[in-house]
Amino acid sequence: MNIAARCFYGAKGTPILLNVTTRAHVDPQDPTAAPANLTPVVDLDTGGVIAFQAGGEGRGNISTTIQTVHDAAAGETLLPLVLTLPTAAVIGGTAALAPLHEALRASGRRPREVILTVRGDFAQFERRALIVGLDGLRTIGYLIAVGDLGTGHIPLDLLADAAPYLAVISPDLIAQVPRDPRRTAIGEGLARLARKAGAHVLAPGVRDEAQLSTLRGWGVRLAQGPLLAPGPSGRVHVPLPLVEQEPSRFTLGPRVQEFLLPAVTLPYEATAEAAIDAFGGEPSITSVVLVDEYQRPRGSLDRSRFLLSISGRFGHALHGRKPAGRLADPARAVPRTTTAIAAMQVAGRDAERVYDDLVVTDEVGRCMGIVRVSDLIRQVASMRH
Repeated sequence: MNIAARCFYGAKGTPILLNVTTRAHVDPQDPTAAPANLTPVVDLDTGGVIAFQAGGEGRGNISTTIQTVHDAAAGETLLPLVLTLPTAAVIGGTAALAPLHEALRASGRRPREVILTVRGDFAQFERRALIVGLDGLRTIGYLIAVGDLGTGHIPLDLLADAAPYLAVISPDLIAQVPRDPRRTAIGEGLARLARKAGAHVLAPGVRDEAQLSTLRGWGVRLAQGPLLAPGPSGRVHVPLPLVEQEPSRFTLGPRVQEFLLPAVTLPYEATAEAAIDAFGGEPSITSVVLVDEYQRPRGSLDRSRFLLSISGRFGHALHGRKPAGRLADPARAVPRTTTAIAAMQVAGRDAERVYDDLVVTDEVGRCMGIVRVSDLIRQVASMRH
């Protein structure tokens, strides 16, 4: 059975959401139109809204969170919803969280459309219960975020144990940036630490362009706050970064998104037989991307090398019913904002894989599609004439 799936992106790189309940009041082709009762979470590189924070920064109990779900239901957006969840509710176990699950179900929200931001301190003896609770929420399908980094009483090694999808720097810390050099240094260190731990970084409470410029310098891509609030038209305006007087030649040229092709994807656990079916379905398929449950690339199967391994003596017998990941190479992922020249640099780092397809990812690391190196070569050659 061919279980391959293609991830398509429409005009202007806007995702075409498959198997997602359509709601009436927000056009998925125009994610910058923000519902009145939701605060947009903005990708600073693209200016796009990638999620909505419900109920502002939220510091209440789980009853407050449940009420926020009901209030946000009128917003009816296809984009993920960010909710605050007290650590006490997670520690309380399944019974404490049941009302939240029911409220989300009643509002038409599925777990994978919700990011739960854990906030609040906890005792050391409660740590194990918190980790178990977060693992349970992740198993259900929720995305997990850890909030208040920098001022909250949350140990930093929780980033290792909780493995959050998102790390949220404290808005109280952001409020002092960049005027307070010491707190600015703390914020920059937290942003770097969170990225190294595998989490995306969100900076809330952004009020002025000086803060925004500092965050960009830290490498932070996700932010929210009064500066990024919707205007009278309902659209979000993101101030442009300062342009260097003499930009590096590696920032010139088109971005890889302009050369994007649909990717053929398989779950990372798929068998080699499923990959054979995927390649057999269309001769033009040059690669299959193996993704995790969040559509993030975990590995890549090059057509020539994979089929050579399978067609060799005893190849099918050895690999056919086993995971295709055993024959995969690490996915060579590039963000969609990468320029053609910079992408070619990535391609050239491994002499044995120079012509392997590059996997293009969105602002939260999900597979958008592939780019063929031959297309980049033609583009760069044309730039020199």
